[in-house]
Amino acid sequence: MLSTLLLLILLLVPADAYAMHISEGILPFDWALLWYALATPFIAYALVLIRKRSEADIAFKPLLGLIAAVVFIISAMPIPVPIAGTCSHPAGTGISAILLGPFISVLVASVALLMQALFMAHGGLSTLGANVVSMGIVGSLAGYITFRAVRRIGGGLGLAGFTAGLMTDWATYTATAAELALGIKGDGPFTPMFIKILIAFMPTQLPLGIIEGALTSGMVLLLYRKRPDILRRMGILRRMGILKQTGAGA
Repeated sequence: MLSTLLLLILLLVPADAYAMHISEGILPFDWALLWYALATPFIAYALVLIRKRSEADIAFKPLLGLIAAVVFIISAMPIPVPIAGTCSHPAGTGISAILLGPFISVLVASVALLMQALFMAHGGLSTLGANVVSMGIVGSLAGYITFRAVRRIGGGLGLAGFTAGLMTDWATYTATAAELALGIKGDGPFTPMFIKILIAFMPTQLPLGIIEGALTSGMVLLLYRKRPDILRRMGILRRMGILKQTGAGA
């Protein structure tokens, strides 16, 4: 209910229309097409996974819808970075990758990005493929791999959630900087343009990454305290022998 109310507020309250994500039309056609081609197999595979998991667990679709709303809300908070042709913002795909897996998280990000492009003037349709690759694919994989790696070496849910959220955010913007540099460098070298765009993101994205890490950690720990059954069903907690620690264990 709360997520629906926040979604309505974001859609209905007048606000400046900043070019969130990568702006409409900023990428040449061939690069835009390439990013679409790269994103499409991930989205198709996510649809297959959703169908299988929905058949196995009738509670999966409501959980999927809730997480999709959370990702939409988190990623719809722009901080303009004018010289980069885009905005800084939290990604939100860390939590979806942790709970749903990286591939379904790609589809969650795709839906959020499409809605923002259509209804909020954030991003665009021509750059949707590139935004899906950076926020959906790269961000989700970075968050998922980081979370699992920290848990594997004995890190607790709090630490794993924080590092996953942090790496999701920073990986998303590293990928975005690379996409922008490839698209707008022309005949010039890639590296100087990439570094320039990456530096433009740093004043906003370095602290935002830390904030997103804290937010992701808080969500995971909240679920652990209030709804551990969800974490067990998603394979995040073992069914037996769970250590009841918050920051360092669990």
